[in-house]
Amino acid sequence: MIRLLLAFALALAAPLADAALNLNTATKEELVALSGIGPAKAQAILDYRTQHGGFKSVDELKDVKGIGARRFEKLKSEVTVAPANVKTAAREAKPAVASKPDAKPRN
Repeated sequence: MIRLLLAFALALAAPLADAALNLNTATKEELVALSGIGPAKAQAILDYRTQHGGFKSVDELKDVKGIGARRFEKLKSEVTVAPANVKTAAREAKPAVASKPDAKPRN
């Protein structure tokens, strides 16, 4: 039974371990947890995000002051870029479904 519970816990945790940090929603504390990022660089990332309306690609991280090519190479697998509000973006991408005005209700 313990093995089964352990296997279940590992199965649930595995996707979280591989999950990349979204540069458009990350907090300063989350950014500091990245390899090679301290409080000053985390703040620089947040400032860049604010000034530019968010990141459009991970490559934009190279434009942040203090993030050079070597540091970027170490970070790029740990971060991702997605819209700040994924639900809103997904809703806007879906086509509207038209209702059938001539459909009769079933009794």
